[in-house]
Amino acid sequence: MSALAALLALILVAVYVRSRHFSFRSQKPGDYVDRGPEFLLNEHLSGDILSEGVIFGPDGRMTNSFVAQMSGKWDGESGVLSENFTYSNDRQQARAWHITLGKAGRFTATADDIRGVAQGWISGSTVKMRYRIVLPKEAGGHVLDVTDWLYLTRDGAIINRSQMRKFGMTVAELVATMRPAPDARD
Repeated sequence: MSALAALLALILVAVYVRSRHFSFRSQKPGDYVDRGPEFLLNEHLSGDILSEGVIFGPDGRMTNSFVAQMSGKWDGESGVLSENFTYSNDRQQARAWHITLGKAGRFTATADDIRGVAQGWISGSTVKMRYRIVLPKEAGGHVLDVTDWLYLTRDGAIINRSQMRKFGMTVAELVATMRPAPDARD
């Protein structure tokens, strides 16, 4: 029985080490400090933006997809990023992020469905943001811990990868692209 307990302990340690050092969660803003192009929130999240993405459930299967029309407006160090989502199940959702740029690549953000204040870091071509989101009642009303990573590409596209967790377990993942809306390029 002690061999089984030792094996179980070894497996748990391996799972913990993998999740902390060899996974999505192991990324840190400093990992990208020297990568370009430089992500400027008030430039790259400004104007009309089109986003398309998919949401994966805890089993890794796609559960939903969406298209979002976004619009970013800035006044100095403060901005509002309005998002209007249409999901493949015909559900509509609107959110407005109120963003305040800080010092040394830091920023904060709030939104109506966010509990507390989101904390963000800008580093090189990336943005990391952590917050707690309250799901709509029709989705269970759960509070999830979210980590967003935005990766700016050389052509100006932004790739968004987000993980949502409850009690430390991944319950959903989102992958999306964000680009200037076609009408905004003219």
